[in-house]
Amino acid sequence: MKTMKTDLAARTPERARHASTLTTALAAAIAASLCATALAAQPAAAPKTSAATATRAAPAGPTQAGSTAQAQTTSAAQDVARSTVTQAAAAPADASTLFERLQALYPSTRFGAIHPTAWPGVFEVAMGANHAYVDATGRYFLFGHLYDMRQQRDLTAERKDAMARIDFGSLPLADALTEVRGKGTRRLAIFSDPDCPYCRRLETELRGLDDVTIHTFLMPLASLHPAARGKAVSVWCAADRIATWQALMLRDALPPQADCPHPVDRNVALGEQLGVNGTPTLIAGDGRVLAGAASRDQIEAWLSRSGEGAASAATGSGAR
Repeated sequence: MKTMKTDLAARTPERARHASTLTTALAAAIAASLCATALAAQPAAAPKTSAATATRAAPAGPTQAGSTAQAQTTSAAQDVARSTVTQAAAAPADASTLFERLQALYPSTRFGAIHPTAWPGVFEVAMGANHAYVDATGRYFLFGHLYDMRQQRDLTAERKDAMARIDFGSLPLADALTEVRGKGTRRLAIFSDPDCPYCRRLETELRGLDDVTIHTFLMPLASLHPAARGKAVSVWCAADRIATWQALMLRDALPPQADCPHPVDRNVALGEQLGVNGTPTLIAGDGRVLAGAASRDQIEAWLSRSGEGAASAATGSGAR
């Protein structure tokens, strides 16, 4: 996993400014790409000067008269086409018509879901993992966050949070270490690396968590921790997986080396498929994602939220 090679432990102001700079550059690149595709789609303008010179140079014979009539017909057709586009752009748009309009204007750009926003006449459009806001004509794009100042809500962050959710019911829980605490009412899945220091810090925070069912997917990051895969396999092959895992993470007690049929490689592939870019990564029962070694209080508050229309949870102190 390429992104897993980056140590996310140091969440400093400099890193935040760097991320902001990258976001701005990415938005500029997307905007430039849209402009380039729009220009490429426009027909080339006819050389007016040379055409006028040719007309003055010779009398209008049969062939030239035919060319002139054809040019007039083409010009009239272009005027009709431009008028049609202008009328369509001026007409009210819904998501489906706007999607077709954007595809016609920018054929080289792959557009995803389009949704109306609370801002009249402005639509949210997805372009891969990126979001933008566009007017009904498809001409004007805005890259950034949309805020509801009355309710003090970051609407863009809420949409990204909703789109980043993972279907908890689709997780192959049989491939995870499962521990039920208390009634186990709340559900929590964790992607964890046995040699990740932040994963070990998280296990310490989780000790006081109650009324929860924890599914731990062993996901060693071999590029960062070469010995982690062997430890993960040995934990899975232990007679008491939970006790062996906790002994390793809390007391650094190495498990007896063992080998057996295991899901470790499947878990790594699953993490890549779900976009898990580092460990630890937590997934709540409603699909919300929390990356990093959050504190017990943060996790308690995060699990207690319904997640309906709420902004992203605070990110933990690190992921690796």
